[in-house]
Amino acid sequence: MKKEELKKLIDTAAGRVPADTVIKNCRIVNVFSGEITEGDIALCGDQIAGIGDYEGKEVIDAGGRYAAPGFIDSHIHIESSYVSPEEIGRLLVPHGGTTIIADPHEIVNVCGIRGLDYMMEAAGGTKLDIKYMLPSCVPATPFEHAGAVINAPEMKEPIKRDGILGLGEFMNYPGVIQADDAVLDKLMTAKEEGKIIDGHGPGISGKELNAYAAAGILADHECSTVEEMKDRLERGMYILLRQGSACHNLRVLIKGVTPENSRRCLLCSDDRQPKTILHEGHLDNHLKICVEEGLDPVTAIRMATLNAAECFRLCDRGAIAPGYRADIVLLDDLKDFHVNRVWIAGELTAEDGKYLPEIHFHDISSVKGSVVVKDFSKEKFKMHLKSGHVNVIGIMPGGVVTKKETADIRLDENGEFIRDPEADIVKVAVVERHQGTGNVACGFLKGYGIREGAVALSVAHDSHNIIVVGVSDEEMEFAVNSLIKQEGGIVLVKEGRVIESMPMPIAGLMSDQNGEWVEQKLTDIHEKAYSELGISGDVEPVMTLCFMSLAVIPEVKLTDMGLFDVTAFSFIPTEA
Repeated sequence: MKKEELKKLIDTAAGRVPADTVIKNCRIVNVFSGEITEGDIALCGDQIAGIGDYEGKEVIDAGGRYAAPGFIDSHIHIESSYVSPEEIGRLLVPHGGTTIIADPHEIVNVCGIRGLDYMMEAAGGTKLDIKYMLPSCVPATPFEHAGAVINAPEMKEPIKRDGILGLGEFMNYPGVIQADDAVLDKLMTAKEEGKIIDGHGPGISGKELNAYAAAGILADHECSTVEEMKDRLERGMYILLRQGSACHNLRVLIKGVTPENSRRCLLCSDDRQPKTILHEGHLDNHLKICVEEGLDPVTAIRMATLNAAECFRLCDRGAIAPGYRADIVLLDDLKDFHVNRVWIAGELTAEDGKYLPEIHFHDISSVKGSVVVKDFSKEKFKMHLKSGHVNVIGIMPGGVVTKKETADIRLDENGEFIRDPEADIVKVAVVERHQGTGNVACGFLKGYGIREGAVALSVAHDSHNIIVVGVSDEEMEFAVNSLIKQEGGIVLVKEGRVIESMPMPIAGLMSDQNGEWVEQKLTDIHEKAYSELGISGDVEPVMTLCFMSLAVIPEVKLTDMGLFDVTAFSFIPTEA
């Protein structure tokens, strides 16, 4: 801030000069006092000059609506929305989102620091203030090939950037607890720059949790029970109460929020697909759920604003008070939290559900062409098994946890799988798509229900190789080749033709189209998956498949390097 800007702010606050904008007739939600007061909000440039009785060059009548600070999503992966940073801004701002803390873990696993550069540059095309965390685990595990390796030396430049708040969710919690040397180097990279470290520690307790917290891990969004939440709160950690498209923990965890601990509780999405945003909303929906579960609305709003700002050291926002950034949301009520208007840094950015500013999309050429597959043919799906008694990945409907099972399958004279149409067991494969290694690993999947064709995705957590499942090697080969041709995304094939697809040219993870287009595409994909491919109605065909390679969630998964027993933390043979 320049001296003349400071003078104008003080003069406006004192009432000596008119405000740039005055929002009159508000019921102001004060997240400091917990009270709701009536009055005006005076804006000077991108800041709030004062609250009270003011005159301005522009006057807006709030009509008695509630004025709350702009909402802050404390942990979200933009890539999981399948849209670009500019488009996520268009979708979230009309729901009151003014700041998000984004972890670009997915695209950095594909493109390395080049992916981070793109995300930061693209963030300039939206009024939504996107703050980034530097991904801490690239690759997520050593049991697969990713598009990059980011260790402490590679972190030293990006961790210094102004737009980087700290290290993203530290998923390698065993490495932290065991004080692994390479992990300590990463932690020290953040500490030496005075930056924060976000957490990801499902199921940790006792002395191991003490060790995780002692390392300086600030917060955790992986609590699934009130007991886990209390354990972390007692150790000084912040808790991010999650309500995403895939994981829904908010209603359970709200029961653990008390007047004494609420100041350490935040709200987050983790993932939020366009369908969820367009039909349910964003943090406005979180707030509605909080109130439905009996939480005081001002406490809920504080969790979505001031608490998040303090946790992530965003000292300039999170409240409606003099000198704070003018991020303001007008709400019709404190029950449904319908958003009427949104200001970001003093600019009216959304009104009646419509995003107002022009969107400027950043060039995506630096992150296109990310699907690099070499030496691939259906011959790579040959398994040459000696025994028909095999280990199987068993899908458990409604989640991403799998069950390690065994089954007896038929083999031909060459030891190749003969599919039984009456048995719900099919071949699944992961095709390495980053380094041209030619790696293809095969296994068996039970419970997916596919009866025709094949499905292939380039979204396969966390390294995002290609994952494909189908009723024959020929259908699977055609699906993979079709996916390569369209530069990643989702492909459904049947009888040697593509019946539905969604290209994702941005790193094979995100579409360059708008959210409504993505929603319709996903709707069409789901419909064809069930009606034409016969996938089980209780299985989400895309999200379920994209987690079948995530080698950190039990019990058994498949990476490009083989079948991995997560519980034993080791590779296992296909034959049981």
